[in-house]
This record gives sequence, C-alpha cells and structure tokens, in this order.
Amino acid sequence: MNNLFKISATIIITGLLMSCGGKKEATSVKDASVAEKVQTQVLAKEKIARQLELSSTLEGYESMSISPSLTGKIEHIYVEVGSRVGKGQLLVRMDQTQLNTTKINLASAQTEFARVQALKETGSVSQQVYDQTKTQLDNLTESAKFLETNTFVRAQFSGVIAAKNYEDGELYSGAPILSLQQISMLKAIINIPEAYYPLVKKGMKVEVRSDIYKDEVFPATIEIVYPTIDPASHTFQAKLRIPNAKEKIRPGMYVKTTLALGEAETIVVPYQAVLKLTGSNERYVFVNDNGTARRVAVTMGQRFDDRIEVIPETEGELKEGDELVVVGQARLVDGSKLQVVEN
Repeated sequence: MNNLFKISATIIITGLLMSCGGKKEATSVKDASVAEKVQTQVLAKEKIARQLELSSTLEGYESMSISPSLTGKIEHIYVEVGSRVGKGQLLVRMDQTQLNTTKINLASAQTEFARVQALKETGSVSQQVYDQTKTQLDNLTESAKFLETNTFVRAQFSGVIAAKNYEDGELYSGAPILSLQQISMLKAIINIPEAYYPLVKKGMKVEVRSDIYKDEVFPATIEIVYPTIDPASHTFQAKLRIPNAKEKIRPGMYVKTTLALGEAETIVVPYQAVLKLTGSNERYVFVNDNGTARRVAVTMGQRFDDRIEVIPETEGELKEGDELVVVGQARLVDGSKLQVVEN
C-alpha cells in the first residue's frame, strides 16, 4: 500500500513540474512576440540649399624645418623667432671646416685636370688617366655644392620663423634648428562625407570664418580633391588654398569652412531619430517595414536646427513614403515587431 502511494505521488509531482515548465515556455514565446510601441513619420523629400559647414585647422601653405644634412657646431643663426625672411636669405651658418677642406681639394683637382687635359691633347696620357682625373674632379665639385648648401643654409621661400631650437656655438644633433612657415598664403585640409564626393570639384569656392573675426569672411579655393575614401570615417579630404595677404589669420587657428553645393532634393529627418552605434561612427535609423523594424545605415549631411539630412549608404534603402520611427527607436533591433501608436 505504501509503495503504491509513493508511485502515485511521484507521478502527480512529475506531472505538475511538466505542467509548470510548459507554462513557462509558453510565456517566454509570448514575451518574444510582444510588439514595441513606436511613433512614425512618413518621409518626404525637401528642397534645400545645400551647404556644408566643416571645421579645420589652418597651416602655413609651405613649411620648412631647417635641418642641414651635416652634424657639427652651429657657427651663427642669423634670425630669431618672428623674423620675416625672403626667399634665398641666409638663415644659418654651420662649421666651415669640411667645406674649406673640400674647396682646397677641389682647386687642386681643377689644376690637375687642366694639366691632364693638355697632355691628352698631345697624346701624352691615356684615356683611362683622363677619365679617372675627370671623375675625381666631378665628385669633388658635387661635394663642394652639397657642403655649400648645408653649411650656408638659406630660406627656400618667403615666410616667418616660427621656432628656434639652438643658439650660436651649440652642437647640431639632428632636431631642426629653425622652423620656417609661409603665412601670406595658408592651407587647410577638410574632411567631407563621402556622399558629397560627386559634388566637390577642384576650383570650387569656399568661405572660411574664424571666431576671432566674427564678421569677416576669408575666401578660399579647393586646390586638391583627394581620390580615396577613408573606410573608417567614410569621408574624403580636400585641400584649401587660402590667400592671406593681410596676415590676419595664422597657422594653428581653428576655423569653420562653408562649402556651397547648390540646391538639392533630399530627405531631412528629426535629429533624434538617428542612432549611433557604440564604439564607432556608424549611424542608422529604423523604418517600419510591414510591422517589422528594418535598420538602415545612413550618412549624416547638413543639419537644420533639430533636423538633419540623411543619405542611405545603400541606394534605395530609404525613400519617400517610408515610415521612419521617430519615437521608441532606441529600444529596437533589426527585426523587432512594431505597434505604431498615434502621437
């Protein structure tokens, strides 16, 4: 009797456990199918005056580190920080010992070559001796030119001395003696979203502004459009040429550049509808695809207060008539069920 009771109890308990497990599984499936409540907005194209505002830092159009190819003592530095120099002006004189020795050897080689050349004309020396003497003279001539250039160091362009790292009599050890920068002409490198690559051309005009001169515009020109796209940031670079005859703006200044790209019809969405993937620059939005969330990767364009232009990374993935999720999108993943509610 006791054994029969134990068997019956076991069957009852097992049945209860299976019943509980079944209910729990059913509940889990039900939770997974719950639709997220969201609000949507039907997309429509708008005509905008497309302008890109990009930030950059000014650089001297040309810059030069005064670093002779000779080590040794610096005899004299002719300029100080802030000195204005012209092209070809003498900036640094290095120790002249090597140059003077080479000049003496060169003079001797010139005399010897003249003697051998005269003897060759009379047939008194062989072609081999003549060639060897000429080669020695040519080598010494080149050495003298090299030492002259690196002993008496001159400016390659007009500019301003931006840094001085040595004093007279110090031993030059490789770090630049001076830094020379051109400031009457400046440059800047701007990073432009890849979606605008077909619109940006060499020769286009750009407006440069500095917070230091709030009411002044400095005209610039796109000089180079770089031919590749950075796969990490999805941007490309352009080099600006900025005349600066009055020298009001300087290398190192932070500026904003405005690039006018004409009128265009494009999609503009609420800024908060665009999400950012943590740890990267990837941006995306969600659209209602027959009751299911579909994730669309986008590139952000021009901003208009609380709205922003978006361009789908894959053509056709975002178009007029699509329902963009504008409330509740932060809770979504690709494939989430949606319940659209009124505002």
